[in-house]
Amino acid sequence: MGVEQVMLLIKPEILVLVPVLIIIGITIKKMNIVRNWAIPMTLGILGITVSILILGFEKGFYPPVILDGILQGILSAGMAVYVHQLTIQTTQKRLEEY
Repeated sequence: MGVEQVMLLIKPEILVLVPVLIIIGITIKKMNIVRNWAIPMTLGILGITVSILILGFEKGFYPPVILDGILQGILSAGMAVYVHQLTIQTTQKRLEEY
């Protein structure tokens, strides 16, 4: 599954969460608040919480909306981690090879 297909799965109102999670992840890493291996889990929890809040305030806090918020939070956090790792691998690691 490509990036374009995943982007189609993320709702437009949740899409703004991806760059926010990237910035939060970079901030957490630079400040050494949590260990590196726990950053994706932290972003996942934040993504799920914020997605449930966004969708809940928009449509009401019903079980299907909460489930959708959980799925959207997982997708947005996964996308944030993916974009961050892709940036690292294509810029920093490439420079180390030369």
